[in-house]
Amino acid sequence: MLRFLATPLLAGSVLLVACSPPPKSQEPVRAVKILQVGATDLTPSVSYAGEVKARVESRLGFRVGGKLVARRVELGQQVRAGQLLAEIDPQDYRLSVDAAKAQLSAAQTNRDLAAADYKRFKELRDKEFISSAELERRDSNLKAAQAQFEQAQAQFAGQGNQLSYSKLVADQAGVVTGIDAEVGQVVSAGMPVVRLAQSGQRDVMFAVPEDKVSQLRVGQAVQVKLWGAEKAQSASIHEIAASADPVTRTFAVRAALSNAQTALGSTATVTVNSSAVDASAITLPTTAIRQEGGKTMVWVLDTGNMTLRAQTIEVENIQGNDVVVKSGLQVGQQVVSAGVHVLSPGQKVTVYQAPGAKP
Repeated sequence: MLRFLATPLLAGSVLLVACSPPPKSQEPVRAVKILQVGATDLTPSVSYAGEVKARVESRLGFRVGGKLVARRVELGQQVRAGQLLAEIDPQDYRLSVDAAKAQLSAAQTNRDLAAADYKRFKELRDKEFISSAELERRDSNLKAAQAQFEQAQAQFAGQGNQLSYSKLVADQAGVVTGIDAEVGQVVSAGMPVVRLAQSGQRDVMFAVPEDKVSQLRVGQAVQVKLWGAEKAQSASIHEIAASADPVTRTFAVRAALSNAQTALGSTATVTVNSSAVDASAITLPTTAIRQEGGKTMVWVLDTGNMTLRAQTIEVENIQGNDVVVKSGLQVGQQVVSAGVHVLSPGQKVTVYQAPGAKP
């Protein structure tokens, strides 16, 4: 009888053991890097993306229209002042020059004939063989012939200029930065054919939003760091656009570089420092910041029980690898500076000590 009672009791105990929850595993204690919040003197600065450009970049075109028959330069080529860049078909302009030359010859013949007549009739008037009115008519004919001759001279010179305009030459030394027309294309007068960046001063051009342009002035010093360069170089603002770009609503600003040999088109970062100094700014490395639910947060260490709690902060701006905290932290608090994405609220931690460092 006892044997039969023991069997149900044993089965019940096994069932109770099977239904009991597993023992709760304890979360591991992590070692974290801690930094103490402190206020530092901070000079606010803003960085902009810029591009190196020539002080003067011209779009060169012919002063007359025609068919482009030759282009003598290539993209990126260095050219000297007076060098031939391109040519258009000059045949029509040569014919115009020939016509103007023939008109000049005819006008010169008429002028010489009128001058000879005036001389002969003047001699006759001196001998009183003709009247003064007849001499005046010959004088008027000579003046008209002289005017026609001068007009033909001007037309001949103008047609000669038109012929010379069929060749496009560089006004200044520089480098070709763009080709806007190719051989065989019919171009009109003034149409850009070659873009030329003149040698000499180099500028860095960057765009500034509307709310920041009032902080800039001509002559203000900025720092320019070229892509791949180890050190920044100084530059001085010499031009601020008077109106905003209609598309981007930003103002174009140019700063003169001290190095005139800087490669055109180079990417640069322009840093503008404000004259104001914020003596109560709190900065944290970006590695201490995490985003959760649309909020910016940091882990604050409770030194009493060595646990973490999440603290919401408001960021004012970002400077390089640091963020400037506007509110949410107080001087003296300790926050986790790295590995923030693997931590949880209330987690037990220890302060990480580098090997060989004194505790």
